[in-house]
Amino acid sequence: MPKTVADIMSRDPIVVRPESPLQEAIKILAERRISGLPVVDDTSKLIGIISETDLMWQETGVTPPAYIMFLDSVIYLQNPADYERDLHKALGQTVGEVMSKNPITITPDKTAREAARLMHDRNVHRLPVLDSEGQVIGILTRGDIIRAMAADQDG
Repeated sequence: MPKTVADIMSRDPIVVRPESPLQEAIKILAERRISGLPVVDDTSKLIGIISETDLMWQETGVTPPAYIMFLDSVIYLQNPADYERDLHKALGQTVGEVMSKNPITITPDKTAREAARLMHDRNVHRLPVLDSEGQVIGILTRGDIIRAMAADQDG
């Protein structure tokens, strides 16, 4: 019988709210040695995820988009909207300002193989596991899948 997401996910993951201070999220990630946290609204519905990658903006800062002047016009070589978004991430003080919206998710009935394929295809390190109401009931990481594979080898 193939393992399902429910079999191998971490249950009741720590979640944060969009209004949570960024420092609080950083502290949780560091103390628990985890790389990402689901972000939920007041009804516990998933609205985003905050990860180490999102937080790297805090440290690296942002470089303005390159541009050239041509006949008194500014021509951006990169999208200024991206710069605005990156700047917002670099200066954000709450989880909601820095989190990634619309994270890739999975349901508990999917197989571990389907989860692994989704993570690989979408290049994500973790999948919030949602129930039929859209509430976070678990989180599945690449490590969970590797541990399940190892357990299959042993058993």
